[in-house]
Amino acid sequence: MHLPIRAILFDLDGTLLDTAPDMAEAANRVLADYNQAPLTDEQIKANTSYGARGLLTAGFGAIPAHLDADQLRREFLHYYQQNICEGTSVYRGINKVLAYLEAHQIPWGIMTNKPGFLTELLLPFFPELLKAQVVVCGDTLAVAKPHPEPLLHASELLGIPHTACAYVGDIEKDMIAANAARMHGLVAGWGYIGQTHHPEAWQAREVLPAPEALIDMLEQQRKCQ
Repeated sequence: MHLPIRAILFDLDGTLLDTAPDMAEAANRVLADYNQAPLTDEQIKANTSYGARGLLTAGFGAIPAHLDADQLRREFLHYYQQNICEGTSVYRGINKVLAYLEAHQIPWGIMTNKPGFLTELLLPFFPELLKAQVVVCGDTLAVAKPHPEPLLHASELLGIPHTACAYVGDIEKDMIAANAARMHGLVAGWGYIGQTHHPEAWQAREVLPAPEALIDMLEQQRKCQ
């Protein structure tokens, strides 16, 4: 049974930050090295939250058998690290949400599958995100999403029962992780949701159309308490 929401955990790519321009640029540089066409806008939108593997698999159609997927990922990370914040931006409305959480003393943190070294490089560009009480990355533990353990670890660091935490993310495995951790799963409907994705079927508590909808939800909860 869920408790009322007392803390918020956010995914990073496609939830707090629009990192698609820089991640797509890195993927396109790898694809160009192998004489492949650049990604389409729809491929970028549908696959950015799946990271290097998602973008490169979309670009190649399928990773060719004669290529090493791990090597391609290393090449992607090299390019991405070089230009990690050329086109990345905070989604409109996120700063308003974070200000609301701070004003109402609601703890919040970041739980991302992005590698720690890239997260540490990126966050300083956005001082508002450095206020996160916890940051758990894809390699913080031995497992990553959709395994629930990183979310449980984040809630433990916050000192809030996991059933009183909400997790906001934009792909299905975010909701799989939230449900496995018995957290409130909230879909970031403004994120990287492609035409073939069906967030209404992800067993989330709610699909939020915009960041400000999270404020509305929390305000409604306050009125009911």
